[in-house]
Amino acid sequence: MQRPAPGAHADCVTARPDSGPATDAMARVLARTCVDAVQAVGGFAGGIYLRSGAEGPLLLAVVSGLPGRLFRPWWRMHVNRPYPVAEAYRSGQSVHLPDAEVSMRRFPQLMAGLPFPFGSLYEPVMAGPERFGVLFVLRPATPGVPVDAADRERLRTAADGLAEELAARAGAGEPVSWTGDPVGVPPPDTAQGAREALERLTLAVLSVDREGRIRYVNRSAAALLGLGAPELRGRVLWQAVPWLGQPAYEDHFRGAFMSGEPVRFPARLGRQPDADWVAVELCPGADGVTVTIDAAEPPGYPPGSADRPGAGPGSAADRASALYRPVSLAIALTEAVTARQVSAVVTQELLPAFGGRQLAIYLLNERHLHLAWETGFPQGFLDRFDGVALDVRLPGVETLTTGRPMFFESMEHLASAYPGIPLDAHVGARAFLPLIASGRPVGSCILGFDAPRGFSPEERTVLTALAGLIAQALERAQRYDTEAALARGLQAALLPHRLPVRENVETVGRYLPGTQGMDVGGDWYDVVETADGLLALVIGDVQGHGVAAAATMGQLRSAVRAFTIGGGAPDEVVAGTNRLLIGLDPGQFASCCYVLLDPVSGRARAVRAGHPQPLLRHADGRAEVLDLPGGVVLGIDAGATYPVTELRLAPGAVLALYTDGLVEEAGVDIDLGVERLRAALAAAPPSPLTETADLLIGSAGGSADRPDDIALLLASRTGGRGAAP
Repeated sequence: MQRPAPGAHADCVTARPDSGPATDAMARVLARTCVDAVQAVGGFAGGIYLRSGAEGPLLLAVVSGLPGRLFRPWWRMHVNRPYPVAEAYRSGQSVHLPDAEVSMRRFPQLMAGLPFPFGSLYEPVMAGPERFGVLFVLRPATPGVPVDAADRERLRTAADGLAEELAARAGAGEPVSWTGDPVGVPPPDTAQGAREALERLTLAVLSVDREGRIRYVNRSAAALLGLGAPELRGRVLWQAVPWLGQPAYEDHFRGAFMSGEPVRFPARLGRQPDADWVAVELCPGADGVTVTIDAAEPPGYPPGSADRPGAGPGSAADRASALYRPVSLAIALTEAVTARQVSAVVTQELLPAFGGRQLAIYLLNERHLHLAWETGFPQGFLDRFDGVALDVRLPGVETLTTGRPMFFESMEHLASAYPGIPLDAHVGARAFLPLIASGRPVGSCILGFDAPRGFSPEERTVLTALAGLIAQALERAQRYDTEAALARGLQAALLPHRLPVRENVETVGRYLPGTQGMDVGGDWYDVVETADGLLALVIGDVQGHGVAAAATMGQLRSAVRAFTIGGGAPDEVVAGTNRLLIGLDPGQFASCCYVLLDPVSGRARAVRAGHPQPLLRHADGRAEVLDLPGGVVLGIDAGATYPVTELRLAPGAVLALYTDGLVEEAGVDIDLGVERLRAALAAAPPSPLTETADLLIGSAGGSADRPDDIALLLASRTGGRGAAP
């Protein structure tokens, strides 16, 4: 069968509600790239994620070869999540997963949600340092056979071509980002098959393309479904045949579209409790899925099962797809450290899985429930419930005090059970879940839905189990937050509250804790006065985070001060601190940079122990990275020696000492970070020094996902010998 020309279907894109000439033109560019990339590497589906803003998640912009409805939980991708799309975007590196085994090993959370045999390739769309998004292709798995170099190059070429076009649009002032839902791109057309033979079959047969639209219906299928073929053709299968759209069946369709293997399952022919049972078989191919429906005996269920024939409409829902929800959420919760991170994971993982739109988490403290997290509710609506006591009659309170989850299929049901309770403008359902960990009450969780809906027994069971996982994660996070608060207090007490004020020299220090995990590290700085009028400028970084790192930092700072005040030479101070650390805590190590400065002459002697090279800005504005020979980090070798480098700071010069958190970025060479810092120092105004410090630390300080803490120490020579009169 001959393949269509590349890009042949790139213009057949679904219109967006917010479309305009620029938006539609960009959608066509994305569609053409997506279709061409899928064909180039032998895929069956693909898509493109684009950034949604400076700090927002990646949004699926176009998708080809997959029904968008079935993959709604993956439309939004937060860049810090452990998924291949996010890793490709964060790191700027390709991700190639040839089969399910490799995918499970590297990205277990992805496979928990899509447990099917398939291969996938992810390519960042970048123009220089600017990242626009990620191009991905799904294709049949190749167990044991890695993705070959030719396919890698083809996908890289496609991503580079798209990056050039997007960069040109950005250069012309057009916004290169995405909002709203993804655009569906029809895959290339293929042959239809022998229709005459299918019309003679008594078996009901439907042909569904890779967007989920019905392309062919034989007479038996039209008769079984009670609709004519013209009414069915062109419609999305789950809209035309709603009983096939139950969550329990969605996972079967996902498996067929992703794995390429046939799937067979029992289903009710309709939503009524007395509807007949049928056997549905899905036979996937390159151009779509053939659906056959045949009569079947009722499946065998144990006595009392909610899924037995006659158990009620929708009672079979969620069994297959719900199995992976606890697994997916549990994996995500293991990575969440703080209570805020736990709440964010619940928002990202739990709400999409159940179609929820609103979430509120209350935590128990001294017999009162306090609002810890909310999303989707009208601004200020939940404030009236913040701090309520446990004797108040509210569903969020009673679900915790009784330990019993509460489900309301509509706001009318909620208002009837709790007359007079304040209600927001939404008319949907509500679920109130107790957060109890090992028998200890932690808080309560509220899920809100935009429309009325029922909760099947399976959904109730799964939500209750998930509430237990959330409670355990929150309890762990509260313990962590307590330790982090202790470490922050310890570190605040150990860092200098003010620096010495001396003639001929000005010093400014800055410290920022990390925001990823909100953990406190062991970065420190200090300025120590000696008896003979010199100033020791010190900066260091202890390995690790938490109370232990902060305590070690305090001990090292005290040791450096003691050795300095005692009159030790720079190399003796660092060597003595090294031996002290080995004696205090074998296995712990730290980096350090020590500069002993004479404010009058500007003469300085510097020692470096595994620490980033300092920067020096000259009075004329030139800035350079100093090349100081150094010794190993502290805590490794008790006999280590540390060479001394002679420097001179001319009047007007600025010396910058910093820790690696200021220049490190995931997936980026640290030398690039050092160069950015050097250029920023050169471009900074000559005074005041406080503004220079704020400028240098500002870009890193604004990041909401900074894994390490940052310390910065600036010293400027303002006078002394050699200064202009």
